[in-house]
Amino acid sequence: MLRRVLARPIPLPSTSSTGLPALLNGASRFATSSGDHFTDGGEDDPFSFPDHQQQQLPPDVARGVDAVVAAAEACGSSNAADAARALDRCGAEASEPLVVTALARLRNSCGAAHAAFRWATAQPGYSPGRRASHSMLAILAKHRRFDDARALLDEMRRASTASLAAVLLLIRRHCAARDVAGAIAAFRSLPRFGFHPGVSEFHGLLSALCRYKNVKDAEHLLMSSQKEFPFETKSFNIVLNGWCNIICSVREAKRFWSGMENLGIDRDVVSYGSMISCFSKAGSLDSVMKLFNRMKEAGIVPDRKVYNAVVYSLAKGRCVKEAKMLVRTMEEEKIAPDTATFNSLIGPLCKARQVQEAMEIFDAMLGRGLSPSVRTFHALLNVARSPSEVFDLLDKMKELRCEPEMDTYIMLIRKFCRWRQHESVEKLWSAMPANGLSPDRSAYIVLIHGLFLNGRLEEAAKYYEEMKAKGFSPEPKTEEMIQAWLAGRELAKASASVRSKGGSVSLRLPRK
Repeated sequence: MLRRVLARPIPLPSTSSTGLPALLNGASRFATSSGDHFTDGGEDDPFSFPDHQQQQLPPDVARGVDAVVAAAEACGSSNAADAARALDRCGAEASEPLVVTALARLRNSCGAAHAAFRWATAQPGYSPGRRASHSMLAILAKHRRFDDARALLDEMRRASTASLAAVLLLIRRHCAARDVAGAIAAFRSLPRFGFHPGVSEFHGLLSALCRYKNVKDAEHLLMSSQKEFPFETKSFNIVLNGWCNIICSVREAKRFWSGMENLGIDRDVVSYGSMISCFSKAGSLDSVMKLFNRMKEAGIVPDRKVYNAVVYSLAKGRCVKEAKMLVRTMEEEKIAPDTATFNSLIGPLCKARQVQEAMEIFDAMLGRGLSPSVRTFHALLNVARSPSEVFDLLDKMKELRCEPEMDTYIMLIRKFCRWRQHESVEKLWSAMPANGLSPDRSAYIVLIHGLFLNGRLEEAAKYYEEMKAKGFSPEPKTEEMIQAWLAGRELAKASASVRSKGGSVSLRLPRK
């Protein structure tokens, strides 16, 4: 079924009067509701590292990018002097397009990226612009090199290339490292860079704390900052969303929900949407429907996010017919179903192994001219039963211009290792650079563990050394596993050598 559907051309919008495709007719006419309620100013990398295609760069710049990347990667995590010499010999001429593009390709290897950036800043006639500086700051912050990141931010301030986005990025990365004190200190430092921390920036800090599971700290900060930032519904919604959709704790969500009422904080469509989503994820369909009805009784009109959460809850509860009926209700209310609406149906159907019905919904989604997201394909890839089905889905992603993410590759490497499909693992690993991705620490760890557990010990050790050469620190478990195998291999070699000479070898470990 899966391969049959994927082999079809992308369908045109349906004109029939029955079934899900029909009930979605005219969706494009309807106004859409607002986007996500909770954003923290962008992704962890708000500068997004656009993958500049080499053919879009002048040939000499494209060759320079290749030379810089090759020299920086060859040095790996070696000392700065060796890296500087290798980069000086590469023959490239520093420029803003070259530096930005090189950093995009080196973003998963902090040491190599930093070496390339330092080399560029030392070149006569070149001073890093805002784009290059922001890119380097993003890499340093992502790899938790906070001292270097703060030093760079000070240099950017002196060069007048610092921005509010740069400081907010540093705040988010402190939050990701669970360094709440560092995040708050960065927030308090905004005036030093000429920015006044207003309500919008405060909301950004709360969102970043919640996004990385520091919800308790966010709640404490909210409650202790009333004088500076008076209580309002949006501030409370950010923390409520943290309890509901990040921590996913029904108990904490209920407590905070009651606290809002006790403090006289108005609850709006976003507040209800968070609680409905929480109950939905917890599988409490009865609670979802009760709150959904109570919301409408209170005169609060559901938006698309609320409808999508209820659709998901119904589909997860095996009430697919009712979920489809609710999609019809959305249209009647002039709220166009979007990709997330279809994902709310496809995800639960795939988990329930109702693959045929999930593919019918996928067909209907394409028929409406909606673009599937990575999440759509992840649900389908999870139920793929063979390497050929996996690669058919990846081809479909390419056809629909839905680029795989690092999480896609990590998930599939795990799957192929479980299937003992080592050729497919190699094929996936080799495909990453073609899609503008370079393996990160998580990808290496999953690959090494998968190879090791499948008895591919020499290959696991090779990738282990490659990971360390790129400056990624292995997990203690990975380190212990590889070191134990290396020690065993050396012991076996010693034993074989002694036996060949007619002696014996003791297997007892030396005392510490």
